[in-house]
Amino acid sequence: MSPTTAPTDAFATLTRILDERWTCRQFRPDRVPRPTIEALLRAAQRTPSWCNTQPWQVAVTEGAATDRFRKELLEHVQSSAPAPDFAFPAHYTGVYRDRRRECGLQLYESVGIVKGDQAGTMRQAMRNFELFDAPHVAIISTEADLGVYGAVDCGLYIGTFLLAAQSLGLGAAPQAALASYSPFLREYFELSESRRIVAAISFGYPDSDHPVNGFRTRREETDQVATWFTD
Repeated sequence: MSPTTAPTDAFATLTRILDERWTCRQFRPDRVPRPTIEALLRAAQRTPSWCNTQPWQVAVTEGAATDRFRKELLEHVQSSAPAPDFAFPAHYTGVYRDRRRECGLQLYESVGIVKGDQAGTMRQAMRNFELFDAPHVAIISTEADLGVYGAVDCGLYIGTFLLAAQSLGLGAAPQAALASYSPFLREYFELSESRRIVAAISFGYPDSDHPVNGFRTRREETDQVATWFTD
């Protein structure tokens, strides 16, 4: 885009969706109609990938299948140790720790959890495995042989999925927490042993009146993340 070119309508639409997107942590029970979910998946399928490998596979639940999965997942989590396919961050330091802490404080304040309330913190963490009462969840996996780049491509897919959900009036919550129990997910959804779980996305219609959905995280200014090299 040249300095004299005004933003296009398409760019304005994209930035509006980016600005409006947020992580939904409480859903209404209403199921999303199958045609709407199919439209969401078709949009996400346009995600670019390394050599067009399209490594993602998606297991999607609806109706009673979501409730069964939620129940069995909770039972498993309460009796089993985490075993993610991809190692979680070893440490959060510097600005990464600060941003994570800020987000956590916003979350806890929204639901009345005070600092030091370990029981409240644990209850909120377990909400991940209750899928925040969502009527649907999507489990995203990649192929083991594609390594880190397959996972990166799945990350792009998740981003497209989230933006498409926002454009359709849906709420969505990307969740690494579920991937911490990857062997259970692989067995439950009858995935090949060669599949590696990247993340899950709980989705549905947001409960806009719930206080947990009332806060928004901030983003750094671009001069904090971009370094220019000029002639």
